[in-house]
Amino acid sequence: MFELFIPFFLLFLLILILAIIWRSNARKYISSGTVASAYDAWTQDKLLERLWGEHIHLGFYPSGNKNIDFRKAKVQFVHELVRWSDLDKLPKGSRILDVGCGIGGSSRILAKYYGFNVTGITISPAQVKRARELTPSGLNCNFQVMDALNLKFDDGAFDAVWSVEAGAHMNDKTRFADEMLRTLRPGGYLALADWNSRDLNAYPPSFIERLVLKQLLEQWVHPNFISINEFGDILKTNKNSAGRVISENWNSYTNPSWYDSIIEGIRRPFVILSLGPFAIVKSIREIPTILLMNWAFRKGLMEFGVYKCRG
Repeated sequence: MFELFIPFFLLFLLILILAIIWRSNARKYISSGTVASAYDAWTQDKLLERLWGEHIHLGFYPSGNKNIDFRKAKVQFVHELVRWSDLDKLPKGSRILDVGCGIGGSSRILAKYYGFNVTGITISPAQVKRARELTPSGLNCNFQVMDALNLKFDDGAFDAVWSVEAGAHMNDKTRFADEMLRTLRPGGYLALADWNSRDLNAYPPSFIERLVLKQLLEQWVHPNFISINEFGDILKTNKNSAGRVISENWNSYTNPSWYDSIIEGIRRPFVILSLGPFAIVKSIREIPTILLMNWAFRKGLMEFGVYKCRG
């Protein structure tokens, strides 16, 4: 009889060990330095790039169509946000600031396909180094290490400001908006996409939802989440904003990305194996957070907000 319980005991023990590893390696937000350190580590171990490609953001799946290559969906996301935010109305040579540029995937598309002159900034030195390595000579992209809450650019220096999935790492959302809109010329375009919570004041989270939110904050260096309407109001009332802000929830277009990010490891097992045994542990370690993200976005606890406004 005891022998029947051995497999269940071993399974329980394995789950317990994985849970301890997951919790003990949490990436809590302490300061912008912890964000830089996390992205330095993710960049240097090469796991994200090998699996996700040059774009460290979710993909776009038209009408929720899941039968799209994960990496192609990420490229499609950039083109869809350009179209939706009217950046495609800008002439070639326009000056674009990419806030939270990662390893430069979006910046290179903006430069190559739209002829823009792009400056990408990130707080991660490792990301800047890798972005420069991946960018062909002759492409109008340059990358700098810079804090998005303290941009070293003149007022009105850019024709458009672009930011994808960076704001969730900012502890001061108002300051984040201030700096982007300050560097945007009057009449310029702001195109922004980010992870938001639902309005937690109007719809307080349940006990389970509070636990999930706590993990989403602590696992991927997020100080806080705010709702789409809250951030829209911050943009609308900013002194450098034209006052009209349009926002949408793109959950239905982006949600397939979560499962695809796990399936990508199954499609490309040799990518993980080629990076050694620690890469296997690291990839498995991220699965619980990805599943929690998927659950939160599917249930509406989290929302994928997109915003556009003029300077």
